[in-house]
Amino acid sequence: MISAAVNPDSAPPMERVLYEVKRVIVGQDHLLERMLVALLARGHLLVEGVPGLAKTLAIKTLAEVIQGQFKRIQFTPDLMPADLVGTRIYNQKTGEFSTSLGPVFTNLLLADEINRAPAKVQSALLEVMQEHQVTIGRETYRVPDPFLVLATQNPIETEGTYPLPEAQVDRFMMKVVIGYPTDQEEFIIVERMTGAPIATGSVMTTEQLLEMQREADRVYADPVLMEYAVQLVAATRRPAAFGLDDVAHYIYYGASPRASINLILTARALALLRGRSYVLVQDVKDMVLDVLRHRLILTYEALSDNVTSDMILGRVLEQVRAPSQPLRQRADANASVSA
Repeated sequence: MISAAVNPDSAPPMERVLYEVKRVIVGQDHLLERMLVALLARGHLLVEGVPGLAKTLAIKTLAEVIQGQFKRIQFTPDLMPADLVGTRIYNQKTGEFSTSLGPVFTNLLLADEINRAPAKVQSALLEVMQEHQVTIGRETYRVPDPFLVLATQNPIETEGTYPLPEAQVDRFMMKVVIGYPTDQEEFIIVERMTGAPIATGSVMTTEQLLEMQREADRVYADPVLMEYAVQLVAATRRPAAFGLDDVAHYIYYGASPRASINLILTARALALLRGRSYVLVQDVKDMVLDVLRHRLILTYEALSDNVTSDMILGRVLEQVRAPSQPLRQRADANASVSA
């Protein structure tokens, strides 16, 4: 995790962003880092945690720090697709239709308790999450750039909720599971929330963020690491072929090809956050749980044996051999050739 204890005037841009956000948000280091990774990698984030863990406040504060637009949608059973993307409205005076754009037209969109809306509403997000555009009638409208969807769901309530369709879940680059703060962190939270409000400053514009995204694209990922990412994902589809017979009967479907792609994209972003222009094996390993846990479909036997996706992925990381090449030297050589 990158440190927030930095001089905000001399720190790299993304560390200045983190510094400002952590003036408001206490703890949740893993969530904050993954939010920055999602921003740099142009992905979407699914966050699972009990109520009261500052999920809404975190993304709202992040939007303020990067001077981006922020909108929040509370998902409910009576929500309609038009409430998200917009609709066509007939004007009786002119006899013409006009388009009213929905709240998805923003930089940072919080889909709060996304699993409380039926599948037809959840599916309304499919196009905008993948293509960054919305089709209303015969017209197509682009959403602002950058665009990030952060969706939350409550793991302890099942009444009045709908499971997310598999196609919808697969659109999320990462799923982050967050827990309660420590006693010390909670003391600081109480102290801050019962005192004077803390004002955050804007340390980056959306244009600067777009440049940071392009910089993340230039981070070197060795083909050996790409092969490693493919092997990790393949092990969830053919576990027996990788010596994982003990967990093979727990996996109904493995991860999709999006998992391999997102492993490299997020590892690049993570490497940039850690101050490097090249990806290490550890960067890929650190992203495995968040990128793959929601892409595994487990059998009923796994449910009855209390086996989770994280447990299975732990075995995958143990079994699939990681590359040991001196990747930094190869990255430097690749950079000199490109120059």
